Amino acid sequence: MALTQFLYDPFTEFDRLFDEAFTSRFRPDSDESRPTTIRPKMDLVETKENVVARFELPGMDQRDVNVEVRNDRLTISGEKKIQTDEGRFVVRERSFGRFARNLQLPEGTEPGSVQAHMEKGVLEVSFPKAPPEQETKTILIEGPKPTQSAPPTERSKK
Repeated sequence: MALTQFLYDPFTEFDRLFDEAFTSRFRPDSDESRPTTIRPKMDLVETKENVVARFELPGMDQRDVNVEVRNDRLTISGEKKIQTDEGRFVVRERSFGRFARNLQLPEGTEPGSVQAHMEKGVLEVSFPKAPPEQETKTILIEGPKPTQSAPPTERSKK
């Protein structure tokens, strides 16, 4: 399967928990304008021809999101701006700030073959799967070689 490098990053959940533990929901007024880092949720789906990455970006417009390909890396970045004209926050649970997610693309992916579409706060980016020659191959591990018996010596001939 070509996607083993994408399937699960155990540190993603750890990063989210760490961020929540040290980012209070009840921030003092002086802290409201300080930008934070957010990490959009992502799903990867493998179809017959493509890999599709879907990112949750609720409340964001496509003008606030960048999709770039450089050196076989896909970068999704942007900023969800805080709405401050509503008054003073009493409780703030929604997240605001900058984000960036990176994915390793199959080697030699042409930037023109990457397509992006955003609708209802979900960004969908598709790109070609790795060709068969780039897929993971399982290598058989052999055991020790059988030893050959030593040729008879002068003592063993007597």
